[in-house]
Amino acid sequence: MANLYAAPPGSIIVVKVGGSTLGEGDSTSPDIIELAKRGFQPVVVHGGGAVISEWVRKQGIQPEFVRGLRRTDTQTLNVAVAVLCGLVNAQIVAELNALGGKAMGLSGVSGKMLQAEVLDPDLGYVGRVVGVDRSALDAALENGFIPVVAPTATNIRATGSEDAILNINADTSAGHIARELRAHQMIFQTDVAGVLDAMKRLIPRMTKGQGSDLIARGIAAGGMIPKIEACIEALTTAHSGHIIDGRTAGALIACVEGQDVGTRIV
Repeated sequence: MANLYAAPPGSIIVVKVGGSTLGEGDSTSPDIIELAKRGFQPVVVHGGGAVISEWVRKQGIQPEFVRGLRRTDTQTLNVAVAVLCGLVNAQIVAELNALGGKAMGLSGVSGKMLQAEVLDPDLGYVGRVVGVDRSALDAALENGFIPVVAPTATNIRATGSEDAILNINADTSAGHIARELRAHQMIFQTDVAGVLDAMKRLIPRMTKGQGSDLIARGIAAGGMIPKIEACIEALTTAHSGHIIDGRTAGALIACVEGQDVGTRIV
């Protein structure tokens, strides 16, 4: 039976998915369609790092990472934008539509949805989000669409067209969008069971403070850090954040219904 954390129909549910894994054997896409049919308002934010690296290598460029973030020069940015806003976004939209959904592809530059400035000159065109405009998302939701958002942003400090777009971490993008939309739930579909403690045991529930402590102590590391930080960001206005194993069939529906799956952050 659903518990008190179950989202009521009509709730906005922001779902972050990995662009390279969505639809490959899991039930994420059917679950998103089912949520829409049940009267929820899913908003999908996707990544695509593995696909970007693949295409960057095809251009003869060796991917570089600094503190877990992709170093993004002009050529890498061009590839990233083409892959994220074109290939990956279109594939996800097409899949959702093929399953009977009504999906619309957007990116962080649509309607200046995500506004950013350069995070660190050493990283190149990688942005830090400083503002969110929800109008494009509201227009899509009001017309019954499932927005599918690629993680790019408008550079508010741009001096010309060559630096007008910035690459944004997809997890970070999802957290800012969930906060701005006052989403009922922020759900990360991952390839792990959830957040693990020092003994590698699943943590079913934790507070924002406990999440920050896990990061500070080095227990949460690598790709889990931006996910926890994004949940903390979203929880400024959102009801709860969740990090779940998207490889498990039905995990997304179970999470929305309030069942104990993955890690819930409140």
